Amino acid sequence: MWDTTKDYRLLIAQKANDLFNKTVGGGSFRGRWNKKMALESANSMNSDFHSLLYSYLEPEDLANSEEIANLEKKANLVIRYLGGEDWAHQFINQTPKEDKEKAEEAIAKTRFFLDTILHLKRRILFGPIADPIVAIDINVGEIMSVTKHRQSDTLMITNVNLGKRAIKVITNDLTVKDGNVVAISMLPPQTFMGIASEGMFLGYGEGILKDVDGELGSMPKGIPLEALNESRNLIENFLSK
Repeated sequence: MWDTTKDYRLLIAQKANDLFNKTVGGGSFRGRWNKKMALESANSMNSDFHSLLYSYLEPEDLANSEEIANLEKKANLVIRYLGGEDWAHQFINQTPKEDKEKAEEAIAKTRFFLDTILHLKRRILFGPIADPIVAIDINVGEIMSVTKHRQSDTLMITNVNLGKRAIKVITNDLTVKDGNVVAISMLPPQTFMGIASEGMFLGYGEGILKDVDGELGSMPKGIPLEALNESRNLIENFLSK
């Protein structure tokens, strides 16, 4: 019997839902959208999480449960009430320049929530794995541009192509450059001196991995286990908050 009360995938999904509620409740988004219904759709997920956590179903049955299907439907409702598939661009376009950094942080947190819910079934189908790393997506990306952080000489801001969308990742590896093919753990966003980072490059030793094998947006192949350790620690920290 699989102990679903300790399944990192479910625990992170529930925590991501809490993060979304705090983010949206904080009033970071401008423009015309249905805040009330977006929050109601997210809050209604709590009953599904409760059922899943105490179901003790094996992963395959868990992935194909009514509750997982409900979570996906409700996540798509949130997208609808945010403004549709182009919701993030709409919010940025409607945000004054002086508030854009806060809006980008809120968007990053919302994307993390939506991706966590919509990809939950896929991660659960990996099977009975009691490892924090299965709670998040790990994707192949290609660095499209690199600039120095305006408030730090030791941080670089990178724009990374994931295939279907681009994300921003902050790194302290000063040797990154355009064209590097990297592995990114899609962790809860962190803000570094006003700039939100939507993930963390995998690496160990002297720097990040810069020649990763795999298609953009897919799971990378042949990643050394040591490169996952910091992501595991950050997942545990997120759950403990």
